[in-house]
Amino acid sequence: MALAVIIMAAGKGTRMQSDLAKVLHQANGRPVIEYVLDKALALQPEKVVLVVGHQAELVRKATERYEVEYALQEPQLGTGHAIMQAEEPLRNFQGEILILSGDAPLVTSQTLEKLISLHRKEGAAATVLTAEFDDPTGYGRVIRQKNSESILKIVEQKDASPQEAAVREINSGIYVFNAELLFQALGQINTNNAQKEYYLTDVFAICFQNGRKVCAFKTENPNEILGINTPEQLREAERILAG
Repeated sequence: MALAVIIMAAGKGTRMQSDLAKVLHQANGRPVIEYVLDKALALQPEKVVLVVGHQAELVRKATERYEVEYALQEPQLGTGHAIMQAEEPLRNFQGEILILSGDAPLVTSQTLEKLISLHRKEGAAATVLTAEFDDPTGYGRVIRQKNSESILKIVEQKDASPQEAAVREINSGIYVFNAELLFQALGQINTNNAQKEYYLTDVFAICFQNGRKVCAFKTENPNEILGINTPEQLREAERILAG
C-alpha cells in the first residue's frame, strides 16, 4: 500500500516569544522541522507535502534540500484546514496518509512504522498514535473499546465526563488515514466551534458515524509525542534529542 506524508508547518508559535516560525526554531543547531522531515523520509513515502503558512518563504528556503512539495495555508484556519490545502498535491494519490506536526520532532521512525503496520493489519479507516501520561491534563482522551485496538471516541478535556477525564491515554495529533476517506470527510466538517476553525479531529466523528473502524497505537515512550510550544519545551526537546 502506498504511503504519503503531510507535515503541518504553518503555525506562528506565539508562545515561543519570537516572531520566527515555530518549526524554524533550532534544537541542537538544527531547525526543528528537519528532525520531522528526516523521520518522514526514512519511511520512503511516495510523496511528502509540507503545509506552510507563517513565514512560508523562510520555511521553504530552510527545507529546499529535501524532496518535498509545498502547500500554502493562508489564512490559518485550524488543523483540518491545513490538511485541506494538501488535497491538490495528493489529488491522484491512492493509499494511506500519515499526518505529522512540524513542531513534534521526538517521534521515532520505528514508532511510525509500528503505527502504520497496525493500521494496515486492522484494516482501519484511521489510526491514532497515543501515549499514556501520569497527568493527562489538557490533552484529548482516547476512549477504547474494552480490550481492543479499536477506539470508541476521542474526547477533548473540556467535553469529558469525570470517568473519561480519568483516562490517561491521550491523542498525540499524529495519525494515519485512508486517503480517499480523509478528503471525503474533510469536505463534511465545519467551523461551528468556539475557535471558528476546521478541526482535523472532527474527521473521527464522521468515521464513527459511518461505522468505520478507528484504531489506536500506544507508544511505550510518552516523550515521543511531546510538541514544542514554549522555550522551555524546546530546551527539553534538545535534551532528549541529544540522548
